[in-house]
Amino acid sequence: MRIYLASRNRGKLRDFDGMAPALRVELLPGIETMPEIEETGDTFLANACLKAGEASRWAAEAGGMHNHAAVGIPGQGPLVMADDSGLVVDALQGEPGVRSARYSGGDDEANNRLVLEKLGGVPRERRSARFVCVLAVAREGEVLATFEGKAEGYILDAPRGHNGFGYDPLFFSPAAGCGFAELTAQEKAHYSHRGQAARALLDWARRHNSTHSRL
Repeated sequence: MRIYLASRNRGKLRDFDGMAPALRVELLPGIETMPEIEETGDTFLANACLKAGEASRWAAEAGGMHNHAAVGIPGQGPLVMADDSGLVVDALQGEPGVRSARYSGGDDEANNRLVLEKLGGVPRERRSARFVCVLAVAREGEVLATFEGKAEGYILDAPRGHNGFGYDPLFFSPAAGCGFAELTAQEKAHYSHRGQAARALLDWARRHNSTHSRL
């Protein structure tokens, strides 16, 4: 079962590795040439729907993929998935939130430094945080479904681990018993916000595929 990911972030694609063998997630072909989609929403849901809708329309009309049937429905455009996700820190009144990727205006390392600077002197019991992910699936500009996942934890005093990307080195997961950057992609999928959302998406895709296969 193939779904295309509308993202230039290969770290997100690696996160889907091992989540669900029946779900084949690939980068949207030609994503590098797709016009940049401005994330104007003030929620993860709004931005995920915006990106999925625009990317699926581009894939069907201008991306040269109109003959790539998805989920067993010949003659229709491909299923395109967009992810909007980020870190929500309670002591920072929900920051970085929807601005997680561009929080500092720099790269992942700069974003992590800024979070640690803002949390300077805040004790562990007040460093609660969660990762939030919303996946939106669309075809030819129409959003078909959305899925949300959350992972609860807290912010460490310093980066830990060498796996993952983004804020993973700062995030400790009590459920996993370690930091996200200390987990393999397969291990992280079990606990992560993106893993939760992807499993819900897979359940929907199976039902969707079964329904249309009988038509």
